[in-house]
Amino acid sequence: MSALQAKLERFEILANECELIASRTLDGSNRELYQRLGGHYRELATDMRAVIATIDATAA
Repeated sequence: MSALQAKLERFEILANECELIASRTLDGSNRELYQRLGGHYRELATDMRAVIATIDATAA
C-alpha cells in the first residue's frame, strides 16, 4: 500500500511542478504543453486515489 501512496504523492508533485512551470513560462506553446502535462498527472493522481480507496474498502 505504501508504494501506491508514494506513486500518488509523486503524481501530485509532478502536477504541481508542471502547473508552476506553465504559470511562469512566456512561450504560449510551452505553457499549453505544461498545462496539459499537469492535467494528465492530476488525472493519474485521481485514478490512483480511486485504486487506493478500492483496496482499502476491499481490505475492510
